[in-house]
Amino acid sequence: MPSVPTPSKAGIIETNSGERHIPSSVRPDGTKRREIKIRPGYKPPEDVEVYKNRTADAFRNRGTDGVPGAVGLKDDKEGNSATSNKNAKRREARKKAKATDETGDGENANTAKKDIQEDKPEEVVDPAAEKEKKVRNLKKKLKQAKELKEKNDGGAALLPEQFAKVIKISELIRELDALGFDAEGEPKAKKEGES
Repeated sequence: MPSVPTPSKAGIIETNSGERHIPSSVRPDGTKRREIKIRPGYKPPEDVEVYKNRTADAFRNRGTDGVPGAVGLKDDKEGNSATSNKNAKRREARKKAKATDETGDGENANTAKKDIQEDKPEEVVDPAAEKEKKVRNLKKKLKQAKELKEKNDGGAALLPEQFAKVIKISELIRELDALGFDAEGEPKAKKEGES
């Protein structure tokens, strides 16, 4: 059985002898179109392959592919590099360690963790330094709130965040008082000794 040549997008059929033609057809009104011969070398616009610029396509599809330029790297991701092998080994080791911890067989893992924690020197927190730091922070906030209150009293419009700071003035004074400082941020004992 002779093979039927497949027509191109424009409908052109090429015969075994090399001749090209558009076969005859019937129009919707019933009349017949005649066969059209195509001269050698002619390529209609429908059959011309469109040039595809990979860079332009990547730019158009930039939101769908993830990292630009990494399209070719996705094929290499299957584990050909030394780094991916090393990372895979690390993941496996973590899974094994986690599994042994969950089953209760990880006594050695727990002691190793304790050894690591013992090697790290613990930071000693000085309560006086912490108190001083908190007082400095409160004094700074109080100063800013008082400046904003003066602006508001002068007729300037405040943002909602700034207005919230002005409202907190009495709260800041109470916190300073609890730490042993007055409304100006000075130590109370020092003030009483000067009077």
